Amino acid sequence: MLYYTIYEVKKIKILITGSNGQLGVEFQKFFEKININYIAVPHKKLDITNISNLYEVLKNKNITHILNCASYNDVDKAEKNSKLAYKTNALGVKNLSLISNKINAKLIHFSTDYVFDGSKNNPYNIFDTPNPINEYGKSKLIGEKYLKKLSKNYLLIRTSWLFGGNKNFIKKVLEWSKKEEIRVSYNEVSSPTYTLDLVKVTFFLIKQKSFGTYHITNTPTNRYEWAKFILNKIKYTGKIVKVKKEVFNLPAKRPNYSVLLNNHEVKISTWQKSTNNYLRCIL
Repeated sequence: MLYYTIYEVKKIKILITGSNGQLGVEFQKFFEKININYIAVPHKKLDITNISNLYEVLKNKNITHILNCASYNDVDKAEKNSKLAYKTNALGVKNLSLISNKINAKLIHFSTDYVFDGSKNNPYNIFDTPNPINEYGKSKLIGEKYLKKLSKNYLLIRTSWLFGGNKNFIKKVLEWSKKEEIRVSYNEVSSPTYTLDLVKVTFFLIKQKSFGTYHITNTPTNRYEWAKFILNKIKYTGKIVKVKKEVFNLPAKRPNYSVLLNNHEVKISTWQKSTNNYLRCIL
């Protein structure tokens, strides 16, 4: 396995798209700590769906890596606003693939467990055939296909149930804790993934010069067990009701089981430990 030397790491210059999102912000904090040269460009200044704008922003910048943290990830709104989802999650990746080739940069792109339909009932590996059941998942899968077809040097990272920053499931549960009764689904199983863990493993793969498809998540659980764990930590005294996800009648279908099997190089902590680490940061 090839690795970047210390000298080569110092020459790395990373562009972060979607820099205002929870993953983009986490990368910035991490790169500041370890003194990695990066450029973080918000959506207003860098539109990945506009290839001319992309090239104008990136030319002559000596970018060595592009971290695509930009994504349309509102799963329910994507059912009605599918054009915007496909524009960002598919066309945007197509454009980034072409531009990364032109400027000779490695493209690191993040995808989702929702490219799978959940019918397997055991963890999905990188060789399993995707079959998304909602518009968000379909748009992300098309982005994956563009990446694999067009990019000469890419890293495709699938992850799931991200938490970090200010907008995530843990924050929702803490908000729900103001109620006397909370209903949470038990038949939706995947793997919570702490953004800081994902960032650290991603940078390890960058230094290792990894190529191809990777799965990076913490360990699996269901929404109910995760919520119960969070509420126990804050000593919630109300009632937690276990329900099927179907009772919420959400616009987008969710797979019942979308656990990803991590690649063997991926060393990462349990969801319980990472949830604790995040709670210590925000409580």
